[in-house]
Amino acid sequence: MKVVILAGGLGTRLSEKTTEIPKPMVEIGGRPILWHIMKSYAAYGFNEFIIALGYRGEVIKDYFVNYCNRTNSLSVRLASGEVTRHNGETEDWTVHLLDTGLNTQTGGRVKHAAGFIGKEPFLLTYGDGVANIDIKRLVEFHRRRGKLATVTAVRPPARFGGITLNGDLASHFEEKPQIGEGWINGGFFVLEPGAVDYIEGDATHWEHEPMRQLAAGGELAVYKHEGFWQCMDTLRDVQLLENLWQNGKAPWKIWQE
Repeated sequence: MKVVILAGGLGTRLSEKTTEIPKPMVEIGGRPILWHIMKSYAAYGFNEFIIALGYRGEVIKDYFVNYCNRTNSLSVRLASGEVTRHNGETEDWTVHLLDTGLNTQTGGRVKHAAGFIGKEPFLLTYGDGVANIDIKRLVEFHRRRGKLATVTAVRPPARFGGITLNGDLASHFEEKPQIGEGWINGGFFVLEPGAVDYIEGDATHWEHEPMRQLAAGGELAVYKHEGFWQCMDTLRDVQLLENLWQNGKAPWKIWQE
């Protein structure tokens, strides 16, 4: 099963980082968040990716075209341009870099990617969020339910520290907990080919009419994930993820070095 990652948005809410690079290329621990997402899928054996490009797509293309050279020691014969790589391993991934249009919305990008894949189910997520979701269990859940689409529902992270009160004393304090009520779209979808028929064209937002119509028709299953999930919408989010990584407390790091 192939993995589609939406990586073409403008990232305007993270403009401090996205003037020159697309949001999926913002680094956590010296690697783009896109790489972290791909490592999470590959840890469960899903290692063929379709990256739906838009804004500054050439940056993502350059990163993967030169990936082996970036991650290995090199010897270069300047007279011939011959490059020899040394002492390094690289990911066994196939990465398709698909131009889907600068102004195309999320639904349009999904439709372009599905056209490239053909008539088979696929995984889908956004290029700016990480989680410790068990992807194999997600796929198994989708197959059991037999619906056209499955969305992963997550608890939204609270923006502020939570205080449990006992009179005028604090009995418990937790910095930025995930709230105990409510569910939101966490990405990490599984889609059957028929789900793509709900997308009209490039101007369609996947999260609007397609998902609404799938839900209304009883064709949108919900996989509840109670574990870690974090999107990267703001500079504060980047700093949170970076601190978790640097302190060895990154819950989404489920792969072995």
